[in-house]
Amino acid sequence: MIRKFEINELETVMEIWLDTNINTHDFINTSYWKENYNLVKEMLPDAIIFVYEDNNQIQGFIGLMGNYIAGIFINSNSQSKGIGKALLNYVKEYNSELLLQVYKKNLRAVNFYLREDFVVSKEQIDENTNEVELVMSWTK
Repeated sequence: MIRKFEINELETVMEIWLDTNINTHDFINTSYWKENYNLVKEMLPDAIIFVYEDNNQIQGFIGLMGNYIAGIFINSNSQSKGIGKALLNYVKEYNSELLLQVYKKNLRAVNFYLREDFVVSKEQIDENTNEVELVMSWTK
């Protein structure tokens, strides 16, 4: 089931955020994610967040700031089971255009977004990590 995030679920969502970032971005030092944890935790309630829940357990979530996808994060035990696609399709229903940025080295995510009809509009350097990121967009 996909539903809106509730503030009392912040700790669970943040655990998924940290775990996913550390596991999928092995090219970025773990300390970067840990140092940004509190900042993200403060900002998260300002985003529109939808969680994917199964058996009363949050398996993943998607965060939006307007039509910008701040990220899709799936519990490591629940990846490759269609949850990210379900979350993405859910927000596609309510948006005519979506934008995001993804690290070029995160090939699994890049390929996922390409399969989901996103196109690369440009490459740029993330000033925080000095890594190349792709700016991608989707239009209905």
